[in-house]
Amino acid sequence: MVIDLNADLGEGFGVWRLGDDTALLDVVTSANVACGFHAGDPLTIRRTCAAAVDRGVLIGAQVSYRDLAGFGRREMDVDPEELCAEVLYQLSAVDGIARAMGGRVSYVKPHGALYNRICRDREQAEAVVAAVADHGERLPLLSLPGSVVHEIAAREGVPTVTEAFADRAYTPEGTLVSRRSPGAVLHDPAEVAARAVRMATRGTVTTVDGSEATVGARSICVHGDTPGAVTLARAVRDGLVAAGVTLKAFG
Repeated sequence: MVIDLNADLGEGFGVWRLGDDTALLDVVTSANVACGFHAGDPLTIRRTCAAAVDRGVLIGAQVSYRDLAGFGRREMDVDPEELCAEVLYQLSAVDGIARAMGGRVSYVKPHGALYNRICRDREQAEAVVAAVADHGERLPLLSLPGSVVHEIAAREGVPTVTEAFADRAYTPEGTLVSRRSPGAVLHDPAEVAARAVRMATRGTVTTVDGSEATVGARSICVHGDTPGAVTLARAVRDGLVAAGVTLKAFG
């Protein structure tokens, strides 16, 4: 059993800081670096990429809708050509900085509302896939199992990686419970770690109605902006290792 452990990082902006990126980089195997559209700025991106390279952590571009005020969690109707250009812009910016720090972007993970939108919206998914394809390196895209983006990416020769969320509640359909709903984000380290182990070893998760959903995944995410994120991430890592799971980036 081999699992990648990823977290959202570099989500500060200017003098405002969010999360403990340095501590999380000592725990995870992949870092989803904010690209400046929902969070992040050039200096934050540079520092996060440099720290990831120093620790041998894989760098991913966490692209988003242009939504700093809403932290990228507000769904937007963006023209497909514009969305493609904006995703390519974000990806190229972070990749350029990562290369200057001695690394490179190795995958793409959409953030927030864009992540959820391309699970079901074919037009928006095609725009994101087109941007990744235009970048030229056929970088893997992270998404939930069963998302329409997997089909579109396969058609365009863009690889995909399935992902599960240890600290999020699931619907019986295998999708994420809306953050507007009570209990959508989980905070108990023991519970989150146990869910991660179940995801990795059995490929399932207990949903909000008590049923089991299939979440076969190569990567497991712990959100960097969740209160106590470092404690949660360490509990997940320790739980996975204790269960005999090998932690290794997919790139």
